[in-house]
Amino acid sequence: MTAGPPSSSYETRVSLKFGLILKILHIVGARPNFPKLAPVHKAARALGIEQIIVHTGQHYDEAMSAGFFRDLDIPAPDVNLEVGSGSHAAQTARIIERFEPVLLEHRPDWLVVYGDVNSTMATAIVAAKLGVRIAHVEAGLRSNDRTMPEEINRLVTDRLADLLLTPSTDAEATLRAEGEPANEIVFVGNVMIDTLFTSLPKAEQTGFAQKLGATGNHIVVTLHRPSNVDDAERLRTVCAELVELAKTRQVFFPAHPRTQQQLKALGIDLGGITLSDPIAYFEMLDLVRNAHAVITDSGGLQEETTALGIPCFTLRPNTERPITVVEGTNQLVHDLTTLSGLVAQAIRSVPPRRPAGWDGKAGERVAQALLDRP
Repeated sequence: MTAGPPSSSYETRVSLKFGLILKILHIVGARPNFPKLAPVHKAARALGIEQIIVHTGQHYDEAMSAGFFRDLDIPAPDVNLEVGSGSHAAQTARIIERFEPVLLEHRPDWLVVYGDVNSTMATAIVAAKLGVRIAHVEAGLRSNDRTMPEEINRLVTDRLADLLLTPSTDAEATLRAEGEPANEIVFVGNVMIDTLFTSLPKAEQTGFAQKLGATGNHIVVTLHRPSNVDDAERLRTVCAELVELAKTRQVFFPAHPRTQQQLKALGIDLGGITLSDPIAYFEMLDLVRNAHAVITDSGGLQEETTALGIPCFTLRPNTERPITVVEGTNQLVHDLTTLSGLVAQAIRSVPPRRPAGWDGKAGERVAQALLDRP
């Protein structure tokens, strides 16, 4: 395990001196990928690595996609596969079909994939069959729940990857237990936290929370997973608890389009809850950073709230980020009827307890790990 930034090898320095620059191809496709790409792209650019960005088009809403490139200073994608929405099978098939000629054209030294979305797994399959090396950023995370499509994506991607870049120390133990060789595993830390730290000043400058009249005593809610949104009884129970909280606190609920459709279809009364469309990254961060608590089923928010010391209540029976529970501020809510009581009693962690490697330098370690294996 590499606990810190690997030092540049002699071979790396010679390669750069004689212009033999590494070529990597980044894959992004959905909202969680973009904050992970940003610090890696920046660090790789500083090292002189040639980079190509392929956007699969898995998410195509402005607030979910294009806005991230603009806000996070990521260059526009070199290729957009424009696969759009669809079932997991249809979306995965379209990505595989459309990505193969792109990979054959560019032939990078590394395919770099992020997280656990369909784009991650689908492009890894293509690369493995074409003999292109795969680096998985955020390797080794497990919920141990194979009913989650993301868990299947994680397992397949990690089995195919040649370089497993882990965000937390527990992820290495998981990979070793699954039989991955130690020389393929590098602990780099959490790239999402890099983006969080660099974005905080910009988030504050938006003044978004102030515009909404958020007092700092407010609650932020996000829900998008089928286990919460597609289960009518579960969604009604969650909303009843949120309505109860809204009697004494502001509750802001930027909802995924699917979530909004379900709420409307079920005729759920949201009482004093402020429902809105999805919010762009900086604005969302400004709303979250001073919140009393966050209620979510999002993996990224579990991490961001831990880094900020904000109580987080995750509406899932499990999490692929157990370190946010063990070392952070995250709590899994198994009995939804206890939600309003738990949130009311929440206390912010000051100073935040941050896991190892959540220091704002993970992107640099990722880029160096790639460069050290030209």
